[in-house]
Amino acid sequence: MDLEFTCLGAEPDRQAASPTLLLRLEVTETTGTAIHALVLRCQIRIEPQRRRYDDAEAEALLDLFGDRPRWSQTLRPLRLAFATAVLPGFTGSTPAALPVACTYDFDVVAAKYLYALDTGEVPMLLLFNGTAFTGSPGTLSVQPIAWNKEARFRLPVETWRQVMELHFPGTAWLRLGRETFDALHRYRVRHSLLTWDGAVQQLLKERAEDG
Repeated sequence: MDLEFTCLGAEPDRQAASPTLLLRLEVTETTGTAIHALVLRCQIRIEPQRRRYDDAEAEALLDLFGDRPRWSQTLRPLRLAFATAVLPGFTGSTPAALPVACTYDFDVVAAKYLYALDTGEVPMLLLFNGTAFTGSPGTLSVQPIAWNKEARFRLPVETWRQVMELHFPGTAWLRLGRETFDALHRYRVRHSLLTWDGAVQQLLKERAEDG
């Protein structure tokens, strides 16, 4: 048995309850062995060193990678997610959909990186692992898939934005410490502000006037 993996495309999962990216795969068994079932695991990494950045993106990435002169040392792969899928039996090749849970948590480095990009593509490396069930009729053989099975894919930045826009239209999320949240809550109530967004805008306006 020998498996090859190709990522053909990506799209938002419009049926998912939380932000999810669907990677469209083609899985090929090259020796003619019949696959009865395939339990697939995938580690997905972003390879930031494999694309160019304009000045606005470089500024947005300052807290991740530092100034451009340091990028030869700081641009290192980022882990995006782990994903799993179970594929039914096949011989030869089969399509597969790999659901990838995405986060809008800006304390997560990959989310911060993706948000900083305006256009273009995100270079990704997919590292596969798992278990294949093979064997002749009446027998069952369990064979592992080694981590050296991989595929590269360039995810359009717009596709990631579509995933987030489905669940968080026109918004972004910021996690606050409890004390900070309590202070912001008191400020909002004291000033009769209807929304959290309004409270932050008012604070920024006061800061600009003071400064």
